[in-house]
Amino acid sequence: QVQLVESGGGLVQAGGSLRLFCAASGRIFSSYAMGWFRQAPGKEREFVTAIDWTGGSTYYADSVKGRFTISRDNAKNTVYLQMSSLKPEDTAVYYCAAGFIPLGDPAIRYKDRGEYDYWGQGTQVTVSS
Repeated sequence: QVQLVESGGGLVQAGGSLRLFCAASGRIFSSYAMGWFRQAPGKEREFVTAIDWTGGSTYYADSVKGRFTISRDNAKNTVYLQMSSLKPEDTAVYYCAAGFIPLGDPAIRYKDRGEYDYWGQGTQVTVSS
C-alpha cells in the first residue's frame, strides 16, 4: 500500500503561482511513477502531469505545458507540482496518484488515470480572475 497526502492548495490570483506537495508513505515510493490529475466541478478528472520513478522523464498536458513543472525527491518521498502563470481555468481539486509503470513504457500510460493504483484525497486550487 502507498498512502498519499496532498497539500499546498489555496486561493491565488490569475498570473500567480502555487506549489503543491504530495507526501507518500508505505511501500517503496521510489518504485512508482507519480502523476497529478485534476477535477473541476461537473467535469471528468483529467491528466495534468506525470514523472517516471527515476525522475528522468516527465509528461504534461498541453494545457499546462510551459507553466507547470513536476519533480520528485525520492529521499523525501515527496512529489512536487510547481504551478506558475495560473489561469482561472486551472481551478480544480488536484489529486496526486502513484502507479507502477515500467521505464520505457509509452507516454500514454502515464496519462491514463487507470494506470494509477493509489490516490490522495485531493487539494483545492482556486484561481481568481
